[in-house]
Amino acid sequence: MARIGIVGAGAWGTALAATMSRAGHDCVLWAHETEVVEGIRDNGHNPLFLPEIALNGVAATGDLAAAADADAVLLVVPAQFLRAQCRRLRSHWKAGVPAVICAKGVETDSFAAMSEVVAAELPEAPLAVLSGPTFAVEVARGLPTAITLACADAAIGRQLVDWIGTASFRPYLTDDVIGAEVGGAVKNVLAIACGVVEGQGLGDNARASLITRGIAELMRLAVAKGARAETCMGLSGLGDLILTASSQQSRNYSLGFALGEGKSLADILASRRSVTEGVATAAAVGGLAAKLGVELPICAAVAGLLHQSRGIEETIRDLLARPFRHELGFLGEGRPAT
Repeated sequence: MARIGIVGAGAWGTALAATMSRAGHDCVLWAHETEVVEGIRDNGHNPLFLPEIALNGVAATGDLAAAADADAVLLVVPAQFLRAQCRRLRSHWKAGVPAVICAKGVETDSFAAMSEVVAAELPEAPLAVLSGPTFAVEVARGLPTAITLACADAAIGRQLVDWIGTASFRPYLTDDVIGAEVGGAVKNVLAIACGVVEGQGLGDNARASLITRGIAELMRLAVAKGARAETCMGLSGLGDLILTASSQQSRNYSLGFALGEGKSLADILASRRSVTEGVATAAAVGGLAAKLGVELPICAAVAGLLHQSRGIEETIRDLLARPFRHELGFLGEGRPAT
């Protein structure tokens, strides 16, 4: 048994708490909302996120010190709030306690990866990243799931796998932290694009093409950031993209679908309680790509739709007007056709 702290009680944090509790760990779940803390304490359920999931044995708290008093802490707050939350945690953190990053995104102001954010704010914490194809409700129900656990320290990585792994929640270990992070961030942007394609009725051919060319963009950015290309073809890259870009369960895909049907971004976001990470990440990925000198036409198109008031028809027309190229591999755009 281990004591596992979980900071963030949205759907994903709730699912992880249910999983850790079923595995027999002493689980402390920190929530920002008082009603969530009271709901779990009084009724054994999260009233706002995954209310159908029993959280027996999970201790809910609004005290960050209680969540940080653990053998490992899972950070499950939205990407754009992670830095601020780490600053609040700093005074409570014990040196050597691993911080397991469960947020997927790129910081909009700095274009930093989540591991870079946490390293800056919690310098005494060994870092790991948990990322892969996961719908929270399925994990919470104990359905079979495989996921990437990325950690540069092999011994700490193996310990974390032993703690969080179960028969139905299967972490696969890698030391490529940046590769896992880029996959988790970029796939959200690509999922919005796939939703737009579906909402516009452009067909399965178009969606399959977009996923394939999207993984090429994901890989180019990851390699430019220092990751290994093969990481992008694993659970935290291709696996997560396949899941997120093909189901209305995905907040990012469903947002893109609604955009494709003609709904406004403001109306879509106003109707949601949970954060749709790909919206902010689209702009941040664009900034990171420009910084690294990488061309990401699909991601740029999504950023244009979301943040630059570009129309869907214009955006699609511009993508289809790009030059024909040789398919020379994923790491470059290839030569223009002659």
